[in-house]
Amino acid sequence: MNRFLNWVLDLELLFLTWIGLIPSHFIRLFFYKLEGVKIGKGSRIHIGARFFFPANIEIGEGSIIGDNVFLDGRDKIKIGDHVDIASEVMIYNSEHDVNSDDFHATVATVEIGDYVFIGPRVIILPGVKIGKGAVVGAGAVVTKNVEEFKIVGGVPAQVIGERKLKDPKYRLGRARLFQ
Repeated sequence: MNRFLNWVLDLELLFLTWIGLIPSHFIRLFFYKLEGVKIGKGSRIHIGARFFFPANIEIGEGSIIGDNVFLDGRDKIKIGDHVDIASEVMIYNSEHDVNSDDFHATVATVEIGDYVFIGPRVIILPGVKIGKGAVVGAGAVVTKNVEEFKIVGGVPAQVIGERKLKDPKYRLGRARLFQ
């Protein structure tokens, strides 16, 4: 039975990969919602985004998920409203315990607050909470929580500044038609 379930999971992953290549936001969103991703009004998912266990992924209103982003839904991922996630970001909520005898996987929820900007090629590891209005610089590896309105960067990510805007109300621009 386990082999059969793995085969079904592999087919679902193939289907999700194909969905990510459809050159229309509306059609992609329709199929992602069928697969269980909770997507808020006005949010867009760009071409090439990949999902693992999509039913555990929740995206707020007016958010943008960039091209070739990977979202690992083995535990919950909660993305707030008006969040901008740039290209090739990887968000994991499962990792192996390298000190255990059996190298078992551990899982922990990832939460991203409203009005967060995550730069290109960022890696976010399990259990991280990124506070409202925070900015994560390109290429950072986020291993610990990020406080509201802090700007972090580097490997591992460290505070490098703070946003002056403390009450954001902006809306992200509309995505290109075939992006």
